[in-house]
Amino acid sequence: MSDETQVKAPESGASSGPAGQSGPGGHTGGGRPAGAPRPAGGPGGRGKFFRRKKVCKFCTEKIDAIPYRDVRLLQGFVAERGKIVPRRLTGVCTTHQRRLTRAIKQARNIALLPFAARH
Repeated sequence: MSDETQVKAPESGASSGPAGQSGPGGHTGGGRPAGAPRPAGGPGGRGKFFRRKKVCKFCTEKIDAIPYRDVRLLQGFVAERGKIVPRRLTGVCTTHQRRLTRAIKQARNIALLPFAARH
């Protein structure tokens, strides 16, 4: 039984991959073990991030009709590339988002707003 060979685990100082990479993706270790749960919250560990409920700008200001001529108002709901910003990002309610979309499209058709961004 003395002929058995034992396999030694690599020492902590030895590298197991090329250029000192120890794991997939080149991660060489860090603050927490691989199976440990992540701490709650951000770097300060203050708990879960609280996302504020978005409210419709048009409902709070009691704006019924969205004028297509008001370019300053409409530009806030159009991205740099010329796309209409979705409801989940702006916080506008469904009825006002539909009216807003219609106003933006009307403003585009009469060349008040661009269809796409300039290169």
